[in-house]
Amino acid sequence: MFQTITKQRTLRWVAAAVLTMGSLSACAPLVLGTAVGSAFVATDRRTSGMQLEDQTIEIKASNRIKDAIGSLGHVNVNAYNRWILLTGEVPTEADKTAAEQAARAVENVSNVYNELTVSLNSSLGSRSSDVLLAGKIKATLVDARDIISNAFSVVVERGDVFIMGLVTEREANRAAELAASVKGVNRVVKVMQIISEDELARKLPRPPQQ
Repeated sequence: MFQTITKQRTLRWVAAAVLTMGSLSACAPLVLGTAVGSAFVATDRRTSGMQLEDQTIEIKASNRIKDAIGSLGHVNVNAYNRWILLTGEVPTEADKTAAEQAARAVENVSNVYNELTVSLNSSLGSRSSDVLLAGKIKATLVDARDIISNAFSVVVERGDVFIMGLVTEREANRAAELAASVKGVNRVVKVMQIISEDELARKLPRPPQQ
């Protein structure tokens, strides 16, 4: 029994790490999914239209930030339900401000969290470590029995963990607690939009009627 559980956890962690390998250059978010056989079925509490809009927001914000500050910095843009999270590094405080202003100017953006650091760009080794750490956090959330892991999107930058999602306060606190328990995490920042338990019940799929 112990070997079976250990094997399952290992497979989940490996799958989580593989899903994040494409994010080395941009620290893309992890949208958590549910394991079905050998595949992960990613689900999301946003509508398909909102997911597409968030992708458009990310592209527009990234382009405008590049126009505003050039290519010297390392800026990651992640959008969730029209909220933007900026992480990475920029050369100066002026660049940090300019990046935020450029992001706020994008159509339909309702909020911007500016977590940019004024410093040299992070190394490839640091970004690789972030990818592995994100995989461990994902596996921890997937293993939890009291939350729905696919409600969260995780971004890791220099060991700092940013969690996005459309969740209840109970879910937000529990996810932050679980993420903080993972070895190597410096801090956990909740960038989550809080909904009520009633709103959550309306978003959850209803079982088919007999």
